Amino acid sequence: MRKKYYTLDELKSYRQSLKQNNSEITLVDLGAGSFNKPTLPKQVRVNTIHKRSSHSEKDTELLYRLVLHFQPNHILELGTCLGVSTLYLAKANKKANVYTLEGNPDYAALARKAFIQYQTHNITLIEGNIHQTLKIAMDRIPSLDFAFLDAHHAYEPTVQFFKTCLAKINEHSVIILDDIHWSPEMERAWETIKAMEEVKQTIDLFQFGIVFFKPGQVKEHFVLRYMG
Repeated sequence: MRKKYYTLDELKSYRQSLKQNNSEITLVDLGAGSFNKPTLPKQVRVNTIHKRSSHSEKDTELLYRLVLHFQPNHILELGTCLGVSTLYLAKANKKANVYTLEGNPDYAALARKAFIQYQTHNITLIEGNIHQTLKIAMDRIPSLDFAFLDAHHAYEPTVQFFKTCLAKINEHSVIILDDIHWSPEMERAWETIKAMEEVKQTIDLFQFGIVFFKPGQVKEHFVLRYMG
């Protein structure tokens, strides 16, 4: 347990460094953008990106705990951003192969530096438009044990990315979708995914939707209030 909390404290230091980082990077919005926030300028400070786009400590610690519990061998993340959630995924199981996909070159560069700084040697970052790079990642993954989908927050790409992941799932696979109630489109995507034949159980934590696939299970859907 001491090792676990030491790791979380170590990752908090990365968050702190991002909060203090006033350098500017180029914004390349390949996702859905935000319907209720002002559009960011082309050049944006790193601490602004971190404030707007990085997941909270509560959310990343949940990802950490889930990986710690399930001990997946192969992990996929769509949407590296600054690498915060990636580090939590990778540190929770250092023996896992973590593939993370990012479309913004400046984000990817910062994330790579963080991966080196925090000595996470089990991460493969694939840079480029996820519509193209997802196939590259899936070709490298023999079996998809755990996935965190946090990329294009719109109906069509979310459902398509999920369907692509289905080709490599096994009975113990876990897929987590971010921002399932972020917009009407994302809520519709969540309902479409819940209705898929391969999906057996889901848990709605409001921020995240967790999907399980174990065959033979009765189809069930749960809504929980996650307090952290």
